Amino acid sequence: MRIENSFIPVRGVGEATERNLWERGITHWDDFDPSAVGEKTGERIESFISEGRERLAAGDVRYFDEAFPSGQQWRLYENFREDACFFDIETTGLSHYRDDVTTVSLHRDGETRTFVNDPDPVVGEPLTREAVLSALGDAPLLVTFNGKRFDVPFLEATFECTLDAPHIDLMYPCKQLGLSGGLKQIEKDVGIERDRPDISGRDAVRLWREYERGSTDSLETLVDYNRADTVNLRTLMDDVAGSLHEQTFL
Repeated sequence: MRIENSFIPVRGVGEATERNLWERGITHWDDFDPSAVGEKTGERIESFISEGRERLAAGDVRYFDEAFPSGQQWRLYENFREDACFFDIETTGLSHYRDDVTTVSLHRDGETRTFVNDPDPVVGEPLTREAVLSALGDAPLLVTFNGKRFDVPFLEATFECTLDAPHIDLMYPCKQLGLSGGLKQIEKDVGIERDRPDISGRDAVRLWREYERGSTDSLETLVDYNRADTVNLRTLMDDVAGSLHEQTFL
C-alpha cells in the first residue's frame, strides 16, 4: 500500500470511513470525490491531499510519520523503501549504561556496511560516533526489529546523540499479523532462511569476547550474523508490508 491510497491521517477519518471510501471505488487520492463524505470532512481530505502531494514531491517522510496513526506507519514503507536504512546492533549486554556496542550493521540501497568497535578491525569499519551518525543521519526512514526499545536508545546513550528519523520498528507490524517472538523465530515462521545456524545473544557476546582474545574467525562469524540481520530485515519488511496490504486494503 502506498501513502496515496490512504485517507486515515485526516481528522475525522477512521478505519471505517476509509474502508467505505475504498469500497466506493475511491482507492487513491486521484479518485477522491468530496460528495462521498460530509462537507467538512471532504474539505479536510482535499486539504490533506493537496499538502500531501507537495510533501511527497519533497520527500518529506517526517510529515507522514507524524500524520499517520502509530499502527499504520507501515504504510510509509512502499513510497520510501528504496532509501530506507535497515540496521541492527550487537552489544555485550542489555544495559546501554553498563554495556558496549560491539558491531553495527546497516543495509541500504543494496549495500551493507558494518562498523566494529575496534580502531583497526580485521573486518568492517571502525565504529565511531561520526561514522554512525554519517551513515544514519541522512536516512529518511529507519527500519529495525525492536529498535525503538533497544537499538536506538543504546546508540543514543553510547554516542550521546539523538536519532529521531522516522522509524518503523518491525516488531509491531509483525504483531498485527500475529507474528510473535524474536526476529529469528519470525523469519522461520514466514519462510526466510539463513545460510548458517542461528546464534543467540549470549553467542554474540561470546564471539566478541573470543575476538578480544585474538580470534579473527569469531569476529567474522559475528559480523556475518549482524549483516544477515539487516539484509533479512529488508526481506521481512517487504513480506510484512505486503501481508498488511492484503489484510487492510479492501
